[in-house]
Amino acid sequence: MKRRYLINYNDFCDTKNFDVVIIGAGIGGIYTALMLPKNLKIAILSKKNIYDCDSYLAQGGIAASIDDDNRKLHVDDTMNAGCYVNNIDAVNTLVYESSDAIDSLIDLGVNFDKDENGNFYRSFEGNHSIPRILHVHGDSTGKGIMEILIKRAKIAPNIVIMSNIFALDIVDSKNIYTGITAFYNDKLIYLKSKCCIIASGGIGQLFSKTTNADILTGDGIAMAIRADVNLADMEYIQFHPTALYSKENNFKKMFLISEAVRGEGAILRNKSGSRFMEEYDKRMELAPRDIVARAISDQMKKNYSDYVYLDATMYDKNFLKNRFNKIYTECENNNIEIYKDYIPVTPAQHYFMGGIKVDLFGRTSMKNLYAVGECSCTGVHGANRLASNSLMEAVVFGKQIANDIKYRIKDIKNIHEHVSGNINFEFEEGNFSLLKLKNDLKVIMENNVGIVRTVENVKFASRVVREVLSKLENMNFRNVEGVEVYNMYEVSKNIIDAVLESDSSLGSNYIEDYSKNKLVLR
Repeated sequence: MKRRYLINYNDFCDTKNFDVVIIGAGIGGIYTALMLPKNLKIAILSKKNIYDCDSYLAQGGIAASIDDDNRKLHVDDTMNAGCYVNNIDAVNTLVYESSDAIDSLIDLGVNFDKDENGNFYRSFEGNHSIPRILHVHGDSTGKGIMEILIKRAKIAPNIVIMSNIFALDIVDSKNIYTGITAFYNDKLIYLKSKCCIIASGGIGQLFSKTTNADILTGDGIAMAIRADVNLADMEYIQFHPTALYSKENNFKKMFLISEAVRGEGAILRNKSGSRFMEEYDKRMELAPRDIVARAISDQMKKNYSDYVYLDATMYDKNFLKNRFNKIYTECENNNIEIYKDYIPVTPAQHYFMGGIKVDLFGRTSMKNLYAVGECSCTGVHGANRLASNSLMEAVVFGKQIANDIKYRIKDIKNIHEHVSGNINFEFEEGNFSLLKLKNDLKVIMENNVGIVRTVENVKFASRVVREVLSKLENMNFRNVEGVEVYNMYEVSKNIIDAVLESDSSLGSNYIEDYSKNKLVLR
């Protein structure tokens, strides 16, 4: 039987009171906090350092329909990439609110890159009909936005940033949110608030090859699972086609080679140096990510190689160094001169389209509980995310949540739910090695629930994950590492179940058994 709480409640250490608690310090969490009324007392929880998140790593940019951009084109591009199973109302919200979202970021102090005429520099990325990707400092868009947001949050008198805090469980009374439990400064605490926003990010660390920060183990989604909060689209996991290949990966976060490089004209070549994307899609290197990732995987299999090449040598050194300074420097540090050398790349887990199911105002199935960003599922992305829509989604729906809370919070009454817990964080480890359990899961998910899936492989993963989970569910935890591993297995089980329950192969949920075309299905 699935456990409801991680802690056996008895005598809880400490209680803190806020109006809003936000779990996660990425763009979704911090931007939403800044949009909330200034009279609300807000806590932002960061699992580690506030700079340690995927938003800070984002290279490509932020997709926005501004000025002369045809909004319908952006809607159509998003729907096409998502295989037309997107929530059209959410897509319309994303697109038609994107111009105001950019204005809001500018008002906060974000300086988007301009061209020589003083206009916003807009670039192409995969499956976009026209250039609409805005950037900050070339390929450091996430960092550029996050530094402004963090600076604003740090000086806001109503916002408290709590770093190195591990959120454990959602506490509710008859499906009405009342607070969360967490581990902070070596003790268990209870954070009571009128509303909570889960903004905990993605699930990349469930896989052996990922571009995600090492903190992204699906914790917020696992909390929602234990609280019986509805999920959606858990089978849809995006693999970015071009992560920098390294022989010594060892489960470490992989460096992303932004899709913007292909957007500027770089091409893919196989081990023998031949361009190959024309075999798979007429859009070539700018086809949707699921198609490009499968094509690369197929070429790697055919050529017995662990990587293919990205060729950007058609551009001179100065252009590449200015446009992609971060990428240029990283490659240079790996003895690759991208103006004359091909870049070895391989697909890696990058983004999660599924997660905690929310409506257009970020509301979950539990009253007064919200979710935003990658841990949430608005339905915007469908079966495959359109490039650079993710940052915009976090901003647009963060504002939607802030507006909803603004108008509702005055009517939310505090529920006096007594919460207590055992202060001994005990973990009966036995013969289990947490690191081995974690790494075993990464390999199982990579090999069986990855870019190309078969029913037999997914069923094998299901048996292994369920067996380990059944043992973890009967244990008490001594430290957050144990909880993190438990969360990883719990989220993996839900992903696997969603894949097995799907009866078709679509987008990023590519199942060979259901595919007439053995490689590309849209």
